[in-house]
Amino acid sequence: MPPDITIYTDGAARGNPGPGGYGIVMMSGKHRKELSAGYRLTTNNRMELFAVIIALERLKIVPSNVTLYTDSRYVADAVEKGWVFNWEKKGFKKKKNPDLWKRFLVIYRKHHVRFIWIKGHNDNPWNERCDQLAVTASYTEPLLEDTGYINSKDISLF
Repeated sequence: MPPDITIYTDGAARGNPGPGGYGIVMMSGKHRKELSAGYRLTTNNRMELFAVIIALERLKIVPSNVTLYTDSRYVADAVEKGWVFNWEKKGFKKKKNPDLWKRFLVIYRKHHVRFIWIKGHNDNPWNERCDQLAVTASYTEPLLEDTGYINSKDISLF
């Protein structure tokens, strides 16, 4: 029987783009694990999605039953409303963060995941902890390189 796991995630960016980070709290029974990392140049949405990916990739038992709480409508709605599956069918044409969405779909399909959107900064202790982890990570040197982030200002139009 797959384990039941509860995951809270959050992403943050100081500027959009700017330095950013993600925070994760994973719980199952008496076990709890916190994860975070900071990046030199990224966006809030990338960090929100990256947090989900990292959390799912860290699960040791495949498949696991996962209830994932996020304050990101971008992530929760893309999955729960089925948008990401349509984006995939269209090759992610004109969609942001295709590198992360493709990576997400690989790990998402290995588990039974239910997304629950929660309002951010609304006194949910686990969401607040994830926010604290994400913001702190965005200040913690050395910041990692978000190699998938492409700053549109650096892309030649010709």
